[in-house]
Amino acid sequence: MKKLSIIGMPMDLGQMRRGVDMGPSAIRYAGIYEKLEGLFDEIKDWGDISIGRPGVVIDPNTNLKNLNLVVQKNEILATKVSKIVEEGSFPLILGGDHSIAIGTLAGLAKHYRNLGIIWFDAHGDLNTVETSPSGNIHGMPLAASLGLGHKFLTNVGGITPKVEAENTVIIGARALDEGEKRLIKEKKIKVFTMHEIDRLGMTKVIEETILYLKTKTDGVHLSFDLDGLDPSDAPGVGTPVNGGVSYRESHLAMEMLAEANLITSAEFVEVNPILDEKNKTALAAVALMGSLFGEKLL
Repeated sequence: MKKLSIIGMPMDLGQMRRGVDMGPSAIRYAGIYEKLEGLFDEIKDWGDISIGRPGVVIDPNTNLKNLNLVVQKNEILATKVSKIVEEGSFPLILGGDHSIAIGTLAGLAKHYRNLGIIWFDAHGDLNTVETSPSGNIHGMPLAASLGLGHKFLTNVGGITPKVEAENTVIIGARALDEGEKRLIKEKKIKVFTMHEIDRLGMTKVIEETILYLKTKTDGVHLSFDLDGLDPSDAPGVGTPVNGGVSYRESHLAMEMLAEANLITSAEFVEVNPILDEKNKTALAAVALMGSLFGEKLL
């Protein structure tokens, strides 16, 4: 029996632009159930995790914004994700800013010895306290999940690291801070920047990604930031970067991952309806989910 469980994580604490907390609602409004109901035997919606409306708290020692609240809410998410996996269901998390990946991966790490991750994003999200230009935690979740950064972030879920650098693939990167570039080289993280996507084509990139992860992982999580797409296709994101992955290339990537039966969990994050055009970005997210879960054109 093929089961899907959906959790909304309407958190905007990891960055400073309001609106991304409405992402889960926008994705639901864009027709996620209608898109996915024929692709699963059972779909359960766990609703949204309550975030509240706290004021911004900046840690005086680290400049990190909303550190304690981000940790607290991600602990709740980790517990729920772990329960979904225990029930034999596919966890699908709707963001929210990308800091929610800390909680998602914390919940998954309890069930996989060699978890792999595909980080589909314009950014590396590999900053730490020392390298972050802003103190925004949504630029740190991959680093934290690799066991790098503030101990409150790395220890969410009680497991660190959640994923190893050699089981990590970043796709679509085109805006990396200097500290992130150094970390990628130091840890030998596999990255397909837009240069590689342009040069090799998305088909080759996904073939190489599947080959790289399939034999050495016992599960692969897809963390899909909508700013990985070009802003012309996904304008409703907080940190758009020109020259991104096209709508059709993204569909091809999802279709190939579906054919490979590689992905065991997923999250779609950073949809910001306030910055969007007629819910275009949420509609793109839902369409891409359809492809990821095996929807066919014919």
